[in-house]
Amino acid sequence: MILNQLTPIKGSNKKGKRLGRGKGSGKGKTSTRGNKGAKSRSGNSIKLGFEGGQMPLHKRIPKLGFKNINQKVTKYKIFNLDKIEYIINMGKVKRNLINKNVLIQIGLLKKKEFFKILGRGELTHNIKIWAHKFSKKASLKIKKLGGKTIIIDSYEENEL
Repeated sequence: MILNQLTPIKGSNKKGKRLGRGKGSGKGKTSTRGNKGAKSRSGNSIKLGFEGGQMPLHKRIPKLGFKNINQKVTKYKIFNLDKIEYIINMGKVKRNLINKNVLIQIGLLKKKEFFKILGRGELTHNIKIWAHKFSKKASLKIKKLGGKTIIIDSYEENEL
């Protein structure tokens, strides 16, 4: 194969329309562009969303709301007391204490996630729980059985 002798396959290259080559060609004078207007002139490109001078849709619709980009939003994974009771009954918790590390080992929580204990269901064991947040109902139920609720700070997390 000699590079300077390569040619395209017959029929693969098609010649383009020859525009503006006189009346006889059928595509002379305006070269299929019509008379006047921006589209007939060279260098024309219509901007995205342009509606011919009419107020574009994205400008007609009112602006609503405000999103604070600096707002710190923490999402909590929720554990109800009935789920904690189930975990204890399954034998996955030793020494009747639940903290972030225990939940990570079980596979219910990831390292960077926060979690909150809610009060749905009943507890039968007195346990010690470390969590980022507790609902009032949950903390009352835990304390009623003689358990402890301890709120985790971001500093204490590394120690656990």
